[in-house]
Amino acid sequence: MTLWSGRFSAKLDERAWALNTSLPFDQRLALQDVRGSIAWAGALQSAGVLTRVEHEQIVNGLNAIAKEFSENKFAFIESDEDIHTAVERRLGELIGAAAGKLHTGRSRNDQVATDFRLWMLEALSFLDEVIQGLQSTLLDLAEAHQTDLMPGYTHLQRAQPVTFSHWLLSHFWPLQRDRDRLNDLRDRVAICPLGSGALAGTAFAIDRESLAKNLGFDSASQNSMDSVSDRDFAAEYLFCCSLCGIHLGKLSENIVLFTTAEFGFIELSDAFSTGSSLMPQKKNPDMFELARGKSGTLIGLLTGFMSTLKGLPSTYDKDLQEDKVPVFQATDTLLAILPVLADALKTMNVHTDKMRAAIDSSMLATDLADYLVRKGMPFREAHAVTGKAVRAAAEKGLGLDQLSLNEWKALGPFEADVKNVFDAMESVKRRNAIGGTAPESVKEQIRIAKSKIKGD
Repeated sequence: MTLWSGRFSAKLDERAWALNTSLPFDQRLALQDVRGSIAWAGALQSAGVLTRVEHEQIVNGLNAIAKEFSENKFAFIESDEDIHTAVERRLGELIGAAAGKLHTGRSRNDQVATDFRLWMLEALSFLDEVIQGLQSTLLDLAEAHQTDLMPGYTHLQRAQPVTFSHWLLSHFWPLQRDRDRLNDLRDRVAICPLGSGALAGTAFAIDRESLAKNLGFDSASQNSMDSVSDRDFAAEYLFCCSLCGIHLGKLSENIVLFTTAEFGFIELSDAFSTGSSLMPQKKNPDMFELARGKSGTLIGLLTGFMSTLKGLPSTYDKDLQEDKVPVFQATDTLLAILPVLADALKTMNVHTDKMRAAIDSSMLATDLADYLVRKGMPFREAHAVTGKAVRAAAEKGLGLDQLSLNEWKALGPFEADVKNVFDAMESVKRRNAIGGTAPESVKEQIRIAKSKIKGD
């Protein structure tokens, strides 16, 4: 029997029932539902609705149900419309008539919103932990490669030399922003809707602030109509997951490129590579390609849910049943991707010799312009002179560092010390301002990154 069947004379059509039921996905809220119900029972006793004996019976029954869920022994039946129905039905089986008092002053509208927020508060912690795991891997690798050079790229064209450590850390900071956003979101999740009823608030003397604190929320919601319809936190959560997915996609795209024969900077371990069903020589970076692809899936979950929210009328509407599946799917996706990427990076082989060999003298053209600036030439003029030098070397089929001193002097106020410009490590060392690629700056960057990992 459904919780609402009293008003109806006929059973719900079987296909309508299948469409309406949310148990296949909201059973994931089982422990949160029990936890919320235990807190609600306490609030009802404090309000004089439940006797001490009834409260004790209900709490003991709910604890027994929680144990069944934890041990995977809870038996659902065909008439369980959702997780709330299932828990209430089982409570009645265990303790009898007293179970019918538990739903006093409460609606499934405020109940599910509470369960969902409780679940998300836990999910925020899980996500923070796995994102931090990938950050720690990047940080360990950065410490090991502080003086290893590689080409830096803009527009996928070789630009300036950087340290591999600096490149690794460029993927640490987006993940830190992801963690910051998720932590900031917690304040908007930690608001308790329980006690809002269906939309107008509860008619019983419930101490909602105490109820909120008992459940681990920061405060009670301030408007009952808004409380049961608010899914901003779910949309914001999906945005955070989507942006994290984009950051993982960016990292993955680089790894995919760097593992190609054309780059050859990185080789992934066999444990995190796949082969071809046709071409025996292939070693594919599928884990990173999957991460890159799933970033699109995460964006789709966000945009789909935002479309669901668009134009809904006030308070609760059944459209909001569509809130949990994308949130659960986004969470599962990130929890699956992040540890795999971390372990793939830990076990990869970095070919630092190939990285260093990919740096050519043309990548030091900016240093050449800086050389002229230090001799008093305005930068715009120095940029033009350097551009002429690059063109002259290209026309002669030479590297920029292979021009003769006479050729240099014909271009501008160059002296014999111009050859010192073409030392890639010295170029890197000169970039020692905050955030620069110099080993000295990177060392400080690592120190700050470690403090972020520790939560300082």
